[in-house]
Amino acid sequence: MLQWDFPVILGGMTHSHSPSGGTGHGHGHGHGHGHTERNRTWARLRHLLRPHRHEAADKVDAAVEASAEGMRALWISLAVLGVTAVVQAAVVAASGSVALLGDTMHNAADALTAVPLGIAFLLGRRSPNRCYTYGYGRAEDLAGVVIVLVIAASAAVAAYEAIDRLIHPRPVSNLLMVAGAAVTGFLGNQWVARYRIRVGRKIGSAALVADGLHARTDALTSLAVLLGAGGAALGWGWADPVVGLSIAVVILTVLRQAAREVYRRLMDAVDPALVDQVEAVMRETPGVLDVGEVRLRWIGHRLRAECAVVVNADATVLQAHQVAVDVEHALLHAIPRLSAAHVHTDPFAPEGVDHHLVLVAHR
Repeated sequence: MLQWDFPVILGGMTHSHSPSGGTGHGHGHGHGHGHTERNRTWARLRHLLRPHRHEAADKVDAAVEASAEGMRALWISLAVLGVTAVVQAAVVAASGSVALLGDTMHNAADALTAVPLGIAFLLGRRSPNRCYTYGYGRAEDLAGVVIVLVIAASAAVAAYEAIDRLIHPRPVSNLLMVAGAAVTGFLGNQWVARYRIRVGRKIGSAALVADGLHARTDALTSLAVLLGAGGAALGWGWADPVVGLSIAVVILTVLRQAAREVYRRLMDAVDPALVDQVEAVMRETPGVLDVGEVRLRWIGHRLRAECAVVVNADATVLQAHQVAVDVEHALLHAIPRLSAAHVHTDPFAPEGVDHHLVLVAHR
């Protein structure tokens, strides 16, 4: 596994730390004490034969695994919705149901949303470079925007089809087959929706959650087809379009929820409770006298932190550096999906003393 380094800012000095909390000059946080000389010799030999790793270095591996899990969710969803759409398409050919045709198109479109998310997950695996210094994780958020637009289009199509059926009623044949296909669409979409939302929340992907919400709207559309088929069986020609309009309103409600979630991610919003948790971990770290500003942001499904701590004014550079290392190490272990922390150390200042006075004019 290739790893890259992220800098931790230390009171005007920059020191390189890996996402695991290890440092560029290879101290091991006390790991390996008590080994025999023979074990130490063997460890040095292994160090020469393969890249150096710290015990906590699986932070990078965990992020990659999260992307792999997201990709797995996308392809499983694509397979389920693809089979559902094929079954419904066969019934459309046999019954001539326009309502079921629309539901089939919705399911096919929902399956195809796996394409932008799949591209986003693949891009997110690329390492940062001199142009994209934070990496490509934001591609997931852009994919979320595309999915929100697809939900909006689904709402528009649902409303249009419902109004068109009110103006131009259409007879439906083979109602039992249509009802069975509608149930298949509902069950398939509902399973995919629950699966995508669960995995999306687990790996912290707002885009995958939004895609799950979209699948839920298609499940409701399938249910509307079933109700419309029941109404048609009773001779109520208006049932299907009225239910279709109701579903359009529901889709708009889901659209608002999905758009808000993606918007918050694009605006770097985080749960305030997460900020409280970071501050609590920092305050509990030995050597920290106080906590300054804390900034968190999601980049794809990875979390990054920028924070400041106050240390003893008499501390040496080395001692201040160790406090920053300890803070980052504690955060990496305590905060799920945190890939890096930039820790700035400030010396304790008596009342009326501002060590950042020269920067006031630039803020």
